[in-house]
Amino acid sequence: MSTIIEAKNLVKIYGDDTRQAMDLLRRGFSRDEILLRTGKTVGISGIDFEINTGEIFVFIGLSGSGKSTALRCINGLLKPTSGSVCVDGKYIESMSEKELRKFRGEKMGMVFQHFAILPNRTILDNVSFGLEIKGVSRMERARRAYEALATVGLCSWYNRYPRELSGGMMQRVGLARALVLDSDILLMDEPFSALDALIRGEMQEELLRLQESIKKTIIFVTHDLDEALRIGNRIAVMRDGAIEQTGTSEDILLTPANDYVSKFLQNVDVSKILTAANIASKTPITILENESPAVTAKKMEIYNTEFIFVLSRDRRVKGIVFMEDIMQLLEQGQHSVTSVLKDAGTINMNTTMQDIYPALRNARNALAVVDDRGVFQGVITRRSLISNLAERRTG
Repeated sequence: MSTIIEAKNLVKIYGDDTRQAMDLLRRGFSRDEILLRTGKTVGISGIDFEINTGEIFVFIGLSGSGKSTALRCINGLLKPTSGSVCVDGKYIESMSEKELRKFRGEKMGMVFQHFAILPNRTILDNVSFGLEIKGVSRMERARRAYEALATVGLCSWYNRYPRELSGGMMQRVGLARALVLDSDILLMDEPFSALDALIRGEMQEELLRLQESIKKTIIFVTHDLDEALRIGNRIAVMRDGAIEQTGTSEDILLTPANDYVSKFLQNVDVSKILTAANIASKTPITILENESPAVTAKKMEIYNTEFIFVLSRDRRVKGIVFMEDIMQLLEQGQHSVTSVLKDAGTINMNTTMQDIYPALRNARNALAVVDDRGVFQGVITRRSLISNLAERRTG
């Protein structure tokens, strides 16, 4: 995967004469100390990050952590005090205002927390507004705007006015307005934070659904950790202008970099985030379909289990066998376990923990975890699920 955005030692200090503040920052003074001594606010304090083409990269942090400042340095709305931001091979800080406006118009779309929809324009005209500014013909911009509205599920509302739309629908219009420009990069600054919880969840799902088809590079800012973990391919956790940790949801949840990140995670509902792949036993006891009842019984005795999953040679799940059935085969002198194979419950490795519960209720003893090709990845039992959840809540 190629890198499309790279920031190196990026610093933003607010104010006109920042030389003293910059010197103190280089000497290791804290953000609060710099503010006390100079009256200057350090927005970001020398951060590095890389964003890959086609990924959703999330900046997460409390208010004042620097996440929105980082976003605005990417698109040049803020000029860094020092350091660099390279977007698709071009350095943002070295561009003139004219070059920057042109580059932004060609490469970046923005979706904000506040909808900023023009009340006296129809939804179609709102979405096509950016194309109108670019001088695109009326017929062409109407066509493209209608396609963008169809993408977000609002094509039947094209001739309505903003006052007729719900909050979630207006945010979809904002998303369509960014999509219609067909920019490679979408910058989203707390786009769903003004929505209620139910609509917010729907918009998160909508964004993930859209990303499957549009495959844009999305930089997303949020203060909601559940949201970040749900939608981000990678996440940068920020505090006081610095990045405390960058990684996938699994990296952040399973191996927090420091005490701050650990505390930040305390109220996360891991059942919505962790998947079957995260909690499955990676070295479960299995047998191949051609193994004998005697070998099967011995394995079950050694590992003190009443059941065992049976796999084909290409490691696909053929079924499950139980000790009581194996003992009958031994009494009958049988040489194959296939006659007592039972259907095995399986679950995709990407299934979240909250959706594993009902599947386990319908399984007799355990679930076999499989990948998208049906290849066996591990086992989840009721006991392992409960203990895993308890460990993460107390860990």
